[in-house]
Amino acid sequence: MNPPPEAFSDYDLDVLIIGAGFSGIYQLYKCRLLNLRAKIFEAGSDLGGVWYWNCYPGARVDVPVPSYEFTLREIWEDWWWTERYPGQEEIRAYFAHVEKKLDIKKDVCFDTRVTEACFDESHNRWTVHAEDGITARSKFLVTCLGFGSKPYIPDIPNLSLFRGSCGVHHTARWPREGVDIKGKRVGVIGTGASGVQIVQTLSKTAQKMTVFQRTPNLAMPMRQTRLDRETQDKEKHLYPILHRRKRQTAVGIHYDFHPKKFYDASPEERLLLLEGLWKTGGFSYIFENFNDVLTNRAANEEVYAFWRDKVRERIKDAELREKLAPNIPIHAMGAKRSSLEMDYYDVYNQSNVELVDVNSNSIVEITPNGIRTEDGREHELDLLVLATGFDSVTGGITNINIVGTDGISIKEKWKDGIHTYLGLGCAGFPNLFFVHGPQSPTAVCIGPTCSETEGDWIAECIRVMTTNNLARIEPTREAEIGWREEVMKEASTRLINTAKSWYRGANVPGNPFNHPEPSESELIFAM
Repeated sequence: MNPPPEAFSDYDLDVLIIGAGFSGIYQLYKCRLLNLRAKIFEAGSDLGGVWYWNCYPGARVDVPVPSYEFTLREIWEDWWWTERYPGQEEIRAYFAHVEKKLDIKKDVCFDTRVTEACFDESHNRWTVHAEDGITARSKFLVTCLGFGSKPYIPDIPNLSLFRGSCGVHHTARWPREGVDIKGKRVGVIGTGASGVQIVQTLSKTAQKMTVFQRTPNLAMPMRQTRLDRETQDKEKHLYPILHRRKRQTAVGIHYDFHPKKFYDASPEERLLLLEGLWKTGGFSYIFENFNDVLTNRAANEEVYAFWRDKVRERIKDAELREKLAPNIPIHAMGAKRSSLEMDYYDVYNQSNVELVDVNSNSIVEITPNGIRTEDGREHELDLLVLATGFDSVTGGITNINIVGTDGISIKEKWKDGIHTYLGLGCAGFPNLFFVHGPQSPTAVCIGPTCSETEGDWIAECIRVMTTNNLARIEPTREAEIGWREEVMKEASTRLINTAKSWYRGANVPGNPFNHPEPSESELIFAM
């Protein structure tokens, strides 16, 4: 008699979770409440997910606390933040606090990168393999990979030839021991969120910083403030209300869009609201603005013009003003992921900072000593920073060879277009759930809020199945076709559909979800 398949596995589980960030930790917490056998496989060496990997200088949350935290009372009741927008080190300390309260690590296999998962129809279980040789058999598989688990490294000619004394580093894989750049020449490719943060930070100590920009970041003022324990204690009676409110708003934060449309308000009312939001700072300028700024082109352009004029006031050089805050918007405001900034635009007034617009002066190749641009100039560097983001949302999932009932991988299934149901699962892949997956609110929902909202749905589904002794669940093909149509129809009404961005998979050349024209592009999240 042959031994059961689980005899050849390191773990025989009810639920295997991939990833130990916010969503993975919350999923494990919910599984424990159901008395399920659950484990997390985590590629990193500690808790935190993206906050373990993102240790580059200046890495910081761009969502204010207490919106950016777990809603569990046992965690927030004796935790106090020191800043409205915490930095990476404080976020790591927060995860250490979470560990102290929930004892998560006893059920986590660290340094365990999942490479393959195959569904065994004869036993209705997933067989999961990791790079280090560990295997598991599990009834349910939950991917908690976030939107940014696979760094994107652009195909720049001769990148491997660079021999600068500080090397080449992607922001998402920054050396944990740090990089000493005092008095060094630094080049930064990319001006997304990580680019903005690292430029602000490294420009203060670098001898020379050269920023290579393709698209200007329409960054909002952060308005960072220090927080004290006494004030937080006085406000904690409101936390349950604030946390419930997050699930009632468009993007999972405690505030929501203004009840009026832009042109339903008087000119005075418009100006006063914009000025107020600007002083408040953060993403309030988009998500607490008039409720049609992301759908009405004319309204969006007026909101952009207000932003443009505020930013241009801070930039001394006329040519730089046009590169960083163009008079005519290069894309609709909010159609690409903005960042928050503290002194990003002021940095370009420094004599040691240079901006290279790669649209008019492209990067030709990397040389041993730096970067050669189209004008023939070689920009000599000691450190080359790739602030080039991620193969977002789908990249982390398709990076694993997940094979369903028809013998094809999920990467193959999605090669001609993404199909999911609710962004939580897809046909042909039973008992597989995504958190922060494609065609869910991933890109525009606050991470912890999305983690808990989707995590609760998945946990309840598993509870019902377990209680009723059901073996497997998966969406029908008709259901996922219908959901895709609903997502694309909703997207067609929004200005986000008019720009190429990682929201659409358009930041990665050759991405099967990236088509030439924005109107034909794949949308990888749901509004």
